[in-house]
Order: sequence, then structure tokens, then C-alpha cells
Amino acid sequence: MISPTKLKQHRQKNLSQTAIANELGVTRATLSAWETGKTIPNKKHLNKLAQALQVKIDELQDEHPHLTLYKQLNKSNKKKVDDLTHDLLLEQKVIPLFSVQVLDNIALSAGHGNGIWDEYETKEVFTNKEYLYDVATWIEGQSMDPIYQDGEVALIREGGFDYDGAVYAIAWNNQVYIKTVYLENDGYRLVSINNTYPDKFAPAEDNSRIVGKIVGHFMPII
Repeated sequence: MISPTKLKQHRQKNLSQTAIANELGVTRATLSAWETGKTIPNKKHLNKLAQALQVKIDELQDEHPHLTLYKQLNKSNKKKVDDLTHDLLLEQKVIPLFSVQVLDNIALSAGHGNGIWDEYETKEVFTNKEYLYDVATWIEGQSMDPIYQDGEVALIREGGFDYDGAVYAIAWNNQVYIKTVYLENDGYRLVSINNTYPDKFAPAEDNSRIVGKIVGHFMPII
């Protein structure tokens, strides 16, 4: 994971926040958030950062404290650590975890809708199942309870409308919703699973469009 401290140190050796932000095409506030650890840059921005700062990506990453200590051991003690680690893994049932990069400031609204940002960062979370998807983002709200819950990650396969009754991410009036969608003559009918929420109608004249189908969802393990 990127180290805010290392990022700031390398940046201060080279250019100002404003200069780096302009080179990357982001705001100064975005760069400041990276340097304070409030958000992390996505893969594209991380590559551009490394190029702008003329460093390798590894030089911007945090090193785990245990690895730092391990490097200080002599060859004999390193082998003892390796052997102990191997034995401990054999004693426990190891559950493989899969990394998912979630768009961190774009959420699918399972309520009244949520705004879309052109600039976004990602947050790494983990699940114990491997999925095939194009985009991952958060679910906010209770309108799709009990199946799609507030705080879960939604996985989207990008594409257009497929069939009635599927759950889609749909963009409408500069907001994104997660809803069960039905195609009408003049737009889309958006239906909630939680029947305490009324149906919505997204007229075609509003340029509403299907972002993609929801192909998975999960509550992050860590």
C-alpha cells in the first residue's frame, strides 16, 4: 500500500503540490488527501505519480514492520523464521483472499441516489471468493435490503440493458442507482427490493442509461 509519508517526502524533493497535481490532472486537494492518507491513488494515478517523481512505484510503498525486522536477521535466523511460518501454515486452514479495488468516492445508491464524481480513488478490500467483473463500488442505503446491504461492495459487468427484472447500476440525472430495472416505452422503471421504497421512473428524455449489470456483491472481510 502507498505510504503517505514517502509520497510527501519524494514530492517535496521535486515539485510543489500544485505542480504535481497539474501534471497528473487532479486537484491540489486530491494530492493533499493522498499525502495525508485520507484517500489512496488508483493504479493509473499511482503510475503517473511515480513517473512525475522519477521513482519506482516500490519506493512509494509501505514496508510491513515484520519485513523490516526480518531483513535484519542473519541467514540462520531467517531460516528459523521460514520454517516456523511454514509449520504454522500447516497447522491452520488457510483461506485464500482476493483483492478488490473499490471506487472509493462513488457509491451506488440503494436509496435516493448518489452523485457521480469524475475524479475518484480506490480502496483495496478483500473477499474470499473470486469474481469476474469490470467495476467495483460501494452500496449505500437500504432500498435493496435484504439482498444488497448498505456497506457492501457491488460488482458491475459493464454493458447495456439485457432483460427485465435484472439488477443494474443505472445513471440518471447525474446520479447512480442500484435497482431492479424494467424497460418501458419511454424510459426505465426502477424497482426496490425493500417495498417501503416507492418505484422510480427514469425517462429516456433524461438520457438515463444502464451502466452495467450487478454480477456480485459482498461485505468486505477486511
